[in-house]
Amino acid sequence: MARRDLSGAVEFSRLEAFTLNDAVVIEEVLNLFQQQAQLWTPLLEVSHEGWRDAAHTIKGAASGIGAMKLSELAHAAEHGDVEGAPTRLERLKTGLDEALMDVSAYLHELQLKSLKG
Repeated sequence: MARRDLSGAVEFSRLEAFTLNDAVVIEEVLNLFQQQAQLWTPLLEVSHEGWRDAAHTIKGAASGIGAMKLSELAHAAEHGDVEGAPTRLERLKTGLDEALMDVSAYLHELQLKSLKG
């Protein structure tokens, strides 16, 4: 995985600007996002009473790293009616997977750069 594998699900320029392009901070933030995603994913089921809270948390975290489409999907899941929730949550899970793929590719690129010095 490398930078060429980025899909555009995350606008890393937003995170880079916010962190003044500090690779150490960027790596820490993205690693935290990956770790938190492991906690959020099981909550994204209508049967779980905390699914709206999880969507709300994803909305903020996604916005913070520049995953604006994911943030929008999380907002829609959080604020929509219960009847349409299963469909919106599936879209949210797909969006989260797409963002995580971009995060992995970006982190891989950071690791390659650190090896090159």
